[in-house]
Amino acid sequence: MQPTERSDAVKIGQIERQIEALLFVSTQPVTAAELADHLGISTGRAEEAIAAIKKSYEGRSGLTLLNLAGGWQMATAPDLADVVDSFSSYLSMQRIRLSRAALETLSVIAYNQPVTMAEIEEIRSVRCDRVVETLLKNGLIDRPHRENRKKSQRRYRTTNKFLEIFGLSSISALPTLEELREAQNDEENAEEDGEKLPEKQMDDEEAE
Repeated sequence: MQPTERSDAVKIGQIERQIEALLFVSTQPVTAAELADHLGISTGRAEEAIAAIKKSYEGRSGLTLLNLAGGWQMATAPDLADVVDSFSSYLSMQRIRLSRAALETLSVIAYNQPVTMAEIEEIRSVRCDRVVETLLKNGLIDRPHRENRKKSQRRYRTTNKFLEIFGLSSISALPTLEELREAQNDEENAEEDGEKLPEKQMDDEEAE
């Protein structure tokens, strides 16, 4: 079989393509010896193929090969970290569908952390244990593992995943309550203006 040309300097043959496919589907680092054993080739030939694949990626691909824990793993190119991270956050947000109750509870935790279940329920005036469990399950909040308190006294706080999903550099980047009130007032005023407009148009028509 004729090798496939990836660049002027690197030729990719069938062994390279097979190893590339195996590294693509592997969820953990794989050694050259493991690849060689699976494909029935020498470890030297596997190492040669890995080097060729890595070379073919340099400057021409969004992928790279990393040597981790004595094995090889496919990864995205380091210079694309920002766009990959932002897309990961976007996908996480798409997967998480929070109810209004969950969003309200998350807001209470974000603005009052660390906060206990009792304090959350006092602020919201409803039971919140199931909602808190949902937020824990989605990784948006957590609590110190060293705490061995009663459930109602455990303290909850937001996680780095919360910051990533909502595009915040830190908790201090959250809008203040005053800013939120102003935004809500602006929204309400805009809605009222929108409701009044048809009435004005009707008046104009009647005047004609």
